[in-house]
Amino acid sequence: MTHALSEPDAAAGPHSGLGWASIVRLGLVQASLGSIVVLTTSTLNRVMVVELALAATIPGLLVGLHYAVQISRPLWGHGSDRGGSRTRWIIGGVGLLGLSGTAAAATTLLFADNFWLAIALAVLSFTGVGIGIGAAGTSLLALLASRTALHRKPAAATIVWMMMIAGIVVTAIVSGALLDPFSFSRLIGVTAGAAAIAFLLTCAAIWNVERNTEPVEGPPAAQRLDFRASLAATWADRDARLFTVFVFVSMLAYATQDLILEPFGGLLFGLTPGETTRISGVQHGGVLLGMALVGVLGSLFAKKKPLILKSFIFFGCIGSAIALGGLSLSALLAPLWPLKANIFLLGVGNGAFAVAAIGAMMMLASGGDGASEGIRMGVWGAAQAVSFGLGGFLGTVAIDVTRALTGDTPLSFAVVFGLEAGLFVMAAAIALLIKTPARVQAPGEIAPAYAVAAE
Repeated sequence: MTHALSEPDAAAGPHSGLGWASIVRLGLVQASLGSIVVLTTSTLNRVMVVELALAATIPGLLVGLHYAVQISRPLWGHGSDRGGSRTRWIIGGVGLLGLSGTAAAATTLLFADNFWLAIALAVLSFTGVGIGIGAAGTSLLALLASRTALHRKPAAATIVWMMMIAGIVVTAIVSGALLDPFSFSRLIGVTAGAAAIAFLLTCAAIWNVERNTEPVEGPPAAQRLDFRASLAATWADRDARLFTVFVFVSMLAYATQDLILEPFGGLLFGLTPGETTRISGVQHGGVLLGMALVGVLGSLFAKKKPLILKSFIFFGCIGSAIALGGLSLSALLAPLWPLKANIFLLGVGNGAFAVAAIGAMMMLASGGDGASEGIRMGVWGAAQAVSFGLGGFLGTVAIDVTRALTGDTPLSFAVVFGLEAGLFVMAAAIALLIKTPARVQAPGEIAPAYAVAAE
């Protein structure tokens, strides 16, 4: 079923596509997800290692668990495909995420008295965090994919992801101020407060968004396939399968640098903890610029050049590979290297490819039978979760192994950054094989659904 794509008119009932205001409202939901996740996976990680003096492996395994649980994303996506309402999956997922995040913070009170009880409750809490992220995040992306006109998807992806980063940044700043002077009870209170605000903001932001719009295309929920048939159909789709491999490889390269970049600055460039933290901020500034470029240029040229997102994915991956090649060389030339400029360029490449990939994901999600946005988002979300979980772990292991084999720290970082660059080149090559929508319908135009370019 296809519809004319027009701006929503509040007096005319449900409409076929999301307007900009509704897209921004859904971006607030993504910001809410980011605000809870940053406290659970970042702040709590530091508290366990520093204040509780636990082995770094413990929070590392817990964070890895929340990624592992997200392998179930296809189930949650399919549930929202069949259920006829993605809103309740989003609200329920954010609610579970907030409760689980608060429970995870509360376990910090137990470690001194009963270590194994605290571990058991932490495992349960992080499992809930993973399920909450999977249910809410997958359903949110599926809602965006199914209700956003094709020519708006590049900008929609940019808006939603930039708002997520903004949510993370604001939460980190505000919670950082509220946590001092630190106490475990204060940590629980701040986490619970952030979770409550995120839940209420989610409810307000998503209220009536789904009810007041209709899918741009696709059959009603009652006509959709069961889980096994839908999963098999998704995997049988060449482009969906290729995109799954692309997501895994590119996000593995993206995540592998995450835990070694700040130690790299400290060990080879003599930067203090505060300086390496600011270096991380420089990278995120580059990420935001890369995302903004994709959003603006993608929207300007999408109608005339629908392959623009594919170009951004390719050049974003190649740009990331070149920047990582620079870091590999810098390891051998440190400290005589413009490290901040190099990391900023890495951020630009990362931001460009990541948000372009999300935009392409939203376009491809409505492919096939046009009825499996949720399960397709779930499959790609599961691939991303696995690669994120593996990436941070493999990056640190690779550094330790190469240092043990060579006894040369600069050479070890050079080798690992070089391997990451190779992964990005591989991801760029895979991206070229993926077919993209043949053209984008303009507002008011009824275009054939699911047309793809036979490239």
